[in-house]
Amino acid sequence: MQVQVDLKSSRPAPASAVGGEQMSIIELAGRFGPATHVRHCEDVGLLDPPRTPAGRRRYDHAHVTRVAVILRAKQAGRCLDDIRDLIATPAGSARRSALRTHRDAIRARIATLQVAHDLLNCAVECGADDIAACPHFQRELAAAQPDPRRWDHH
Repeated sequence: MQVQVDLKSSRPAPASAVGGEQMSIIELAGRFGPATHVRHCEDVGLLDPPRTPAGRRRYDHAHVTRVAVILRAKQAGRCLDDIRDLIATPAGSARRSALRTHRDAIRARIATLQVAHDLLNCAVECGADDIAACPHFQRELAAAQPDPRRWDHH
């Protein structure tokens, strides 16, 4: 009697989910990261893949797109609740309005980070032993404040 150890299907799974093709959670995770991340997206209501009669998840091209959007939104600093709200927003003008709001928030964050970068760059390139005592750094710091008069010592 011979025992079969590998009980996996010998039929290869599709390499991509394009058109009507479907993939497993392992294939989807192979594109984006650990399967636990994909499962977490399901747990919080961001993904709802159909399941086979055996209970296995099956993902298509729409799921690939959704995971890519979720990951980009997370990289941009959005929390999962915000992402869920955006996904639930009806397509069209309401979604574009939500996207504009998100874009404007990112633009403001970029501006804030650019100021921080410029200050750090000034500090790194400063020849003074103590940047807090460097007049050039003090001017740059004052210029970076919303109201530079707060820094005047008259």
